[in-house]
Amino acid sequence: MSNQPKNQLFYGDNLEVLRRHIKDESVDLCYIDPPFNSKRNYNQIYNNIGKEDQAQAQAFIDTWTWDDIANQGLAEIQENYLGHFTSQSIDLISGLAKVLGKGSLLAYLVSMTLRIAEIYRVLKPTGSFYLHCDPSASHYLKIIIDAIFCAQGGDFLNEIIWKRTSGHSDSSRYGRVHDVILYYSKSSKVLWNEQYQAYDQKYIDQYYKYSDPDGRRFMSGDIGASGLSGGGYDYEWKGVRRVWRVPESSMHRLESENRIYYTKNGFPRLKRYLDEMQGLPVQDTWTDVEALRSWHKELLGYPTQKPEALLERIIQASSKEGDVVLDAYCGCGTTVAVSQKLKRQWIGIDITYQSISLILKRLKDKFTKQTDHTPVEISLGITLNGIPKDMKSAEALANKSDDRTRKEFEKWAVLTYSNNRATINQKKGADKGIDGIAYFRSEKDDPEKIILQVKSGKVKSGDIRDLQGTMTRESAVLGVFITLQKPTKDMLKEAKEAGIYQSQYMSAPVDKIRIVTVQEIIEEQKRLEILLALEVLKSAEKQMEVKQGVLDLE
Repeated sequence: MSNQPKNQLFYGDNLEVLRRHIKDESVDLCYIDPPFNSKRNYNQIYNNIGKEDQAQAQAFIDTWTWDDIANQGLAEIQENYLGHFTSQSIDLISGLAKVLGKGSLLAYLVSMTLRIAEIYRVLKPTGSFYLHCDPSASHYLKIIIDAIFCAQGGDFLNEIIWKRTSGHSDSSRYGRVHDVILYYSKSSKVLWNEQYQAYDQKYIDQYYKYSDPDGRRFMSGDIGASGLSGGGYDYEWKGVRRVWRVPESSMHRLESENRIYYTKNGFPRLKRYLDEMQGLPVQDTWTDVEALRSWHKELLGYPTQKPEALLERIIQASSKEGDVVLDAYCGCGTTVAVSQKLKRQWIGIDITYQSISLILKRLKDKFTKQTDHTPVEISLGITLNGIPKDMKSAEALANKSDDRTRKEFEKWAVLTYSNNRATINQKKGADKGIDGIAYFRSEKDDPEKIILQVKSGKVKSGDIRDLQGTMTRESAVLGVFITLQKPTKDMLKEAKEAGIYQSQYMSAPVDKIRIVTVQEIIEEQKRLEILLALEVLKSAEKQMEVKQGVLDLE
């Protein structure tokens, strides 16, 4: 058992986290669903046609460009940095650089090679690796994993096809309805637990065509031993003499248990009851796991969210209770949530604070009581890493120069202050002075709006007047100004002059504009204490469920 802390959530670049924090051979199972810009024209990606996107790693956006980070990654592979790369993977990437050129596709493949090499390192000898992708890049990813895993004694076990959507027409080609999951082991000693799926109705109708008087369905199986190596038992049963698979004493027992079926000719056969069968062993084409739809309760609104049933199958097949499961691109936390449910230890890594926030909220909603106001990381024993815990780390996050993470400070501030309840402004265009939005219950028919704004640089009273203008434009009744720097006296005066807001749903009036410092968020744990509209709705739904449960019992 690894001595790493149980249940770890890392906020940061997964390559840095893997290298600095995850020990050699400490992980039993790794599943990743890395982003790939498959919605762009594949010919453009392959041939480096058109203007490249700017490198960024905003939530839900997966764009790739050849930049300094890609150049550094290529150099690390070719120079065998830390000795983690096989000669095959070095030769492969060097060859692909000549074939593909330095563009989006090579940048993606270099990024994946760096991380897959670390995943191989942290896996135990009995460990398994699943990489979820789509056909746009699965062929390249397979040879990259081959060059890392198979070159060191690992094995390619399956290409799993998951039908993620129903059939549809697609312009000038066959409809694209499946994802690919590449399954590898680190060695021949891989842990494996056979999984089963329910029989489909066609199979049941074809093979389980007999029923007892009580309707219990069964298929008939041969009890004879002819053709079996090792012989059998020669005796006569109910007028039929032959070599049987079981001794006569067992035949009497089966008869007493009503487990023998007699054909029209009086020939005995074994009853194999449908309700006693585990099902069909899962094959490498998965059509029985439904992709998430709008009516599924587990849907979180995360564009690439995978169904929990998919991860349940993988985690149950390739780990046991207490094992360590790693997801290095944990997104909205499906792997983390399922691992928690199945009593596995887990490690999740993501580069966006929006994902970290969503995971914490998901775990709190799923695994803690509604009345428990203890932070979920304490309730569930989660170690949080990379999240600002003091002013020095908050300032470091605010001053990051990397374009991929430059907006993370604002996201962290908004989501931390709102207890992961506000919605982040994605800022695909001008942000219009809005970093986050939340809605709360009001005396009107529709919920009222709260605007949240974050500043990390120098602040002045004009910022508060600008926030007032944004509130007026957006029809928001409350505004929150979060600042890394200490507010001026004029700012505090300007905020107070905005007045107060009172509602029958609030225990006390609140300032229409409140100024909150990052220091207060970190050191005083200051949080937005207004009951938001969605929480009111969920509370009402919960009460309805309780009432319905009482009615059902009566």
